[in-house]
Amino acid sequence: MWNAGMYSNMNFPAPASVLGMLAAAGGLFLVAVAMVVLLAMHKKNALLTLLRLTGAGAFVYAALLLGFSLASHKTVLARGQEKYFCEIDCHLAYSIADVRSSEVGDKTHLAITVRTWFDQSTISPQRPRDLPLIPNGRWARLVDADGREYGATGSSGTPFSAALKPGESYLTTLAFELPGRVDAMKLRLLLTSQGWEERVMIGDENSCLHAKTYFALNLTGQRL
Repeated sequence: MWNAGMYSNMNFPAPASVLGMLAAAGGLFLVAVAMVVLLAMHKKNALLTLLRLTGAGAFVYAALLLGFSLASHKTVLARGQEKYFCEIDCHLAYSIADVRSSEVGDKTHLAITVRTWFDQSTISPQRPRDLPLIPNGRWARLVDADGREYGATGSSGTPFSAALKPGESYLTTLAFELPGRVDAMKLRLLLTSQGWEERVMIGDENSCLHAKTYFALNLTGQRL
């Protein structure tokens, strides 16, 4: 199960966040249907009451969404520290296993190996202990000291989408190409989920104004 000592992509319980988003989406659908019915029946007062209640609910949801985002803090993890991603009833832990760099002409090439581990201690009691997990999509990019982002130019090893059983792990190597020579000590790797719905999930790292959890590279002395 999740504990407060984990570095996570969430600062709000994932099951509650998912249920809240689904409830909000379902509520909006029902409101739209009710509005059509009330308009057809010329129930103006009931329609106004429904709109007020919908507005109040939307305000509460937006307040929670922004509140947990503003309460979040930027974190930079050192080598070996793990960032956990919530998969509703279990968690995957990611960490940097290796970083290598080279300079070719006026470009810097980086190869970053990321370890993915299915932490069996985070499985909820409702989930079968030996059930494999197919991870949600992941998006990786480098961020420099000025906030510029660089996407991966390729990858090798086991893809992030490969299934794991509890306790299993695998390695994925990401290739990056950066213009010119860079201050490697100021580079950070940002690994996030790809789902668009996470932008409107309370406490999710991808939601509006939410701070991110990065990996420090610590490139000193490591060359391709």
